[in-house]
Amino acid sequence: MKPFITILFLCVIQLFFAQEEDYEYANGVFQFEENKTQKIFTDFTRIRQSPNVNAQILDSLQTNQQILILKQDETILKLGERRANWYKISYQKGDKTSEGYVWGGNLCVGYRNKNGYDFLFGLTKTISKKNPEFDGAIQQNIAAIKMVEGNTLIDEISFDTGSGESLSYGTFNIESNHKLKNVEFTLKAMVSGEACGIASYDQYILVKDKKMIALPQLMNVGDADVYYHSEQFVFPNDKGGIPISFILKIEEMERDEKDREKKKNASKTYLWNGDSYRLK
Repeated sequence: MKPFITILFLCVIQLFFAQEEDYEYANGVFQFEENKTQKIFTDFTRIRQSPNVNAQILDSLQTNQQILILKQDETILKLGERRANWYKISYQKGDKTSEGYVWGGNLCVGYRNKNGYDFLFGLTKTISKKNPEFDGAIQQNIAAIKMVEGNTLIDEISFDTGSGESLSYGTFNIESNHKLKNVEFTLKAMVSGEACGIASYDQYILVKDKKMIALPQLMNVGDADVYYHSEQFVFPNDKGGIPISFILKIEEMERDEKDREKKKNASKTYLWNGDSYRLK
């Protein structure tokens, strides 16, 4: 395991120094198409007269407000590890249509509607966490999924999504109930990076009785044929699945100094009783 940690550490250090270069970029998860509808993720999102945090505030929009992206502005604002463009938008309140600028980090990365509820996926903040592998702290982004009925928040789940380098791409989908008792359906949110040693994160959430239940987060990372760490769930409806349970399968591979491939496999079984899960 030590060679794997060493390689991962070197990749992180390499990316850290790369970030010191004098340039600014927007995270890919906050790239939104012009002339497409989008939704507000952060409550009390300020709409400004121009793409600047010091510009006049024209309005404030609530979570789940639908907007139309008119134009992406070149101006990028960085808050924590979240970097996003400003967007010129239009929106409707009652019979009035208005325009203004909104920061892309306050918009949904993805959203879905199911059984009369809106499910919104977005990034909320950056926090500092101690790194057990070396002295110092790392910056960790926090994401959330909100279950909303109209303007009313029904439930919310928060989870880690890694550093800003992990925010190159994001998806948010609704899946089946995977044959888990009392589960109506499953949500899956994912963010991923595109560079050496940058992890992707999968977050599964079970939905039942106006409540969301987060499963253990999955992390996948690798570097070509040098090493990889892979995690996945096997649900009851999957090949190899078993009733009233879901299985976490972990696989690791690394090549030693003689280019020999070494693999490790492990698994954990979680029992699901229709309301909660526990490790078997």
